[in-house]
Amino acid sequence: MNVFLTGATGYVGSAAAQSLQEAGHKVFGLARSAAAASKLRAARIEPVEGDLRQPESLEGPARAADATIHTAMAWGPDSGAVDERAVRTMLDALAGSNKPFLYTSGTWVMGDTRGRVVGEMFPLRPPALVAWRPAVEKLALDAVQRNVKASVIRPPRVYGRAGGPIGEMVKQAREKGVVRYVGSGENYWSLVHIDALAELYRLAVEQEPAGEVLLACDGPAFQVKTIAEAASWTGGAEGRIESWPLEEARAALGPLADALAMDQRIMSTKAGRMLGWDVRRASVLEDLMRGSYAATAR
Repeated sequence: MNVFLTGATGYVGSAAAQSLQEAGHKVFGLARSAAAASKLRAARIEPVEGDLRQPESLEGPARAADATIHTAMAWGPDSGAVDERAVRTMLDALAGSNKPFLYTSGTWVMGDTRGRVVGEMFPLRPPALVAWRPAVEKLALDAVQRNVKASVIRPPRVYGRAGGPIGEMVKQAREKGVVRYVGSGENYWSLVHIDALAELYRLAVEQEPAGEVLLACDGPAFQVKTIAEAASWTGGAEGRIESWPLEEARAALGPLADALAMDQRIMSTKAGRMLGWDVRRASVLEDLMRGSYAATAR
């Protein structure tokens, strides 16, 4: 298949591209600069010039491809409006095609699970940072009525390949000598390994579910201060961790602080049952102590 992928130079998108390529698919990646295009070519991804902020540039590539995956996001105060226009443009191009379209959301739209382990039926109560996202999810899912095989993938915190937010914790330990976490650190994060998430994108492209919300969670959640302490050891800070009071974090990070302080314990076997997805990978603590993060630190 020819797959059009936004965010192909990013942490999640580049892993998804690799998984697709290894299965024999050809990937066309959105590139908004010459540097991005060069990076894509080095990864054997065909660059397609365009930008989320220029939604008309997405129309042709989406229409020409056999499947479209949207993993990119424009950061800033207008991120919701940019994402909505980009998704609407791609879905308009795909209307009537019966082709798959995968929209990347995130478990943050589910809000704080307040100590409960929850699944797909949990009501959405997103924090301010992603309050716009449920409407875009609905836009994607409603496209099924326009003969588009659209589904939504909601990853939790992503780890692995020494990158992502866990990689930032290790970097903080190395550079600052301590790892800070927002709030008490007693909240839990659900997580998914980057390689498992990449496999889920591939399976969804190949099997073309329509109108489904797929939670990319099927493993244990870990307490944030436990993750922070492991990252501190890996980064050479000898286990030093530090709470960042929520009010202080809000002053520095804005609404991101509240998202980071949420308790999220999410579990779903739906992707496994429907698509044969196998989530088994090293846990975040194993990856920190003996896996990619430890290897990079050495």
